[in-house]
This record gives sequence, C-alpha cells and structure tokens, in this order.
Amino acid sequence: PSPARQAQMSATSARKIGPLLATFVVANNMIGSGFFLLPATLAKSGGVTALSWLLCTVLAMMLGGAFARLARHHPDLESPDDYVRPSLGRDASFLATTMYWVSSWIGNNAIAVAAFGYLLVVLQTWLPLGDGAGVRLGGQIALIWLMFALNLLGPRPIARFQSLCLVLGLLPVLAILTAGWAHFDPALYRAAWNVSGQSDMSVVLHSLAPIFWAFIGLETGVMVAGVVDNPDRNVPRATLGGIAIAGAVYLVSSVLMMGIVPVGELADSGAPFALVAGQMFGPWAIPLIAAAAALKATGTLGGWMLVTGESGARAAQRGFLPAVFGRLRANGSAGPGLLIIATMMTALAVLTLSPTVSGQFEVLIEMVVILVVMTYAAAGLSLLLGTPERPAARRERMLGMGALVACGLLVWSTPGKTLVGGLVIALLAWAAYRGFSRKPPPPLHKPTPPAR
Repeated sequence: PSPARQAQMSATSARKIGPLLATFVVANNMIGSGFFLLPATLAKSGGVTALSWLLCTVLAMMLGGAFARLARHHPDLESPDDYVRPSLGRDASFLATTMYWVSSWIGNNAIAVAAFGYLLVVLQTWLPLGDGAGVRLGGQIALIWLMFALNLLGPRPIARFQSLCLVLGLLPVLAILTAGWAHFDPALYRAAWNVSGQSDMSVVLHSLAPIFWAFIGLETGVMVAGVVDNPDRNVPRATLGGIAIAGAVYLVSSVLMMGIVPVGELADSGAPFALVAGQMFGPWAIPLIAAAAALKATGTLGGWMLVTGESGARAAQRGFLPAVFGRLRANGSAGPGLLIIATMMTALAVLTLSPTVSGQFEVLIEMVVILVVMTYAAAGLSLLLGTPERPAARRERMLGMGALVACGLLVWSTPGKTLVGGLVIALLAWAAYRGFSRKPPPPLHKPTPPAR
C-alpha cells in the first residue's frame, strides 16, 4: 500500500478496541439492576440457586455463541430484522423485532423498581416516608419521567450520565464484594441452602427464568463488532468472556449475601445490598451503599430507555411500528416515541404494583424473559435454517440448535400464567400488524458473502 493508505489503515486500527476492552464492554451491558435486587428474589429459595446461576451462565454462553456467529454474517447488524427476515420471513421478523422492543420497556419498569427500592432507603434517612405501595409507586413513576426528560436532551447527555453512575455507583458495592468474605458465615449459608420446601432440582430449574434476567443484554455484544480489532476472532471471545465475568459477579454476590444475612431478612428487603452493608459495617453504611446502588440502577434505567427509543425507531423505519416511533428530534432523541413509552411504563407500574419490592420485580422480569426469548429463538432458527444465498453449515446448525435448547429450558422454567401472557401479547401484536399495517416492508440488505 501507498504511504497514505498505510497511514489511513494505521489510524483506523488505532481507533479499534482489543478483545479485553470489548469483553468488559459486554459484561457492563449485563451487570445492572439484577445485581442489586435479584439476591432478595432468590433468597425465597435459598443458596441452592447458586447452581441455577451456573446453569444460566452456560445457557447464556450458548446463546452468546449464536449471536457471535450472526455478527460474522451480518457485520452491520442493527436490529433482529437484519438476520430474521432473510431466513424466516417478515412475520417472524416482526415478532422478533417488536417483542424485543416490548421486553425492553417492560424491563425498564423492573429497573425503576430496583432503583427506587434503594433510593427509598436513602430518603428515609431524613424523611419519614414509610415503605408503602403508594410511596413506591410514586417514586417509580417519578424516576421514569425524570429519565424520559433526560433522554429528550439527546444520546450524548445520557451516555455521560450513565458513565458517571457506573463509576460512582459500583465502587462502594465492589468494596462489599471484596471485604464481605471476612463476614461470611458458612453455617448460615448451609442452613439456608434450600428453604423452598421443594427438591433441589426443582428449585434449580424453576429459578432459571428470573435469573436469566441478569443476562439480558448478551446480544448487544455483537453491536461492538464494527469497532473491535479482528472481529471474526475477538467478538466471540468478548461475548463469551463478558458473559463469564457477569455470571461470576452475580454468583459471588448472591452466595456472599446469603452467608451474611439470614435469607428471611434478605427476601423481605427492598435494598438487600444496603442491608448487608449495615450488617458488615454498621448503620452508617446503609444509606451510603443504598445511594451507590440507586445511582447505578438509575443510570442503567436512563441508558436502557435510550436503547428502547432507538430500537422502537428502527422498528418503525422497517414498518413494524407506527411512524410516530420513528420520528427523531434534531438532537437525535426519539422524543414522540419515548413519550408513548413513558406513558405505557407508568400504566404498567400501576398494574404490577405488589406488596413487596422483590415481588413486583419478579413479576416484571419473568414477563421480560419470556418476550426476549422469542427474539433469541428466532436467532437460533435463523442460524439453523440459513438462507437460500447462504445455506447453514454444520457449525451454524450446531449453534442454532444450542440456542433453541437454551430457549426451551427458559420457556419450561417460566410460570404458566406468565407464559400465556407472553403468547397473548405476541398474538395480539401480530394480528394488529397483519390487520392494520399498510407500509410495505423495506428491501432487505444485500446478502453478505459467506464467512471464511
């Protein structure tokens, strides 16, 4: 190459990120509200859920491998529509794209539940607010609309806010994960191994759906392919490595907390990390850790609301949602669509209000998992079937089958009422699309050449 071309290639390479940094990007996309509230949900079953964490990590890796392979086939991947429609057609693509969008804004409600559960601990230090359902509902709605307002400023302020929340929010919590082992009581953990009254195997399998909430976001690993050096090799490594890191962090925190505080107290807590901090360091640490956790979860809420607005805009541009969701303001924010999303989130907060924080959180995350599994299953089928231009090779068929097995286990572990609700949502959405959609689907992207 000429000197000018060499300089251009060098500059491009300098902007790429290596496999280590890409791995931490993927891990950060998954470590969110589940980190702060799932220990309370799982305390109802006991320490046996550690086995569920291990199994869920394996299932997430099976799905991550499928998405990493799809990233090789579709380097400009932006939406499930990019890989589903060539293999399965526009109806399946509509369901995969819209169910992912619906799951994202329902998941935002779960994040708001976790964020205000911790924020309430801080506020109660100075104000006698109580912890009734009305107080929690008002706080969750306030957080939803606050993050809506921040998103109207555009993607850049949200990115800065999320970065600030990540740094300030995780440092105190990491202190608990490292110093907590000095307070860990093996006898307390053994006594809380299984408090559900069911067999160990039954608890492990039926805990998969709520636990898998912690791994939603694994599919975003393929989105960094364009900025990763040598993506064919490093994107799969980053995806699987990020899943392994997130799984290890979640597993360690869950085991640690059940060996410091009795599971009965954990299960009733709306801020389990703050409860553990008080047990370790004294009452002064409770509001400090609660503030850090509330800040991190609030930043996650703002970031995922941005993702929800952008995924809704892409779905609208492909003819899957009303055009209003595709309208962008001058600063790049999906203002009109986000207004509708925030309104729907407010209604959902009212409909799912439960006596306890962990109870409401569990209802929401089970709804999210069953909806997002539809998108994951479509990814597995896309790999398994291939396209006329690119028949599925043996590796693609194996990865696709692995993804479908993982999805099958997650569906099996979902409560029947939640499963029926997810199917009803999907069928109603499909009927509305078939009955009222007038915009023809845009042409598909040109097929990419077969992977080497």
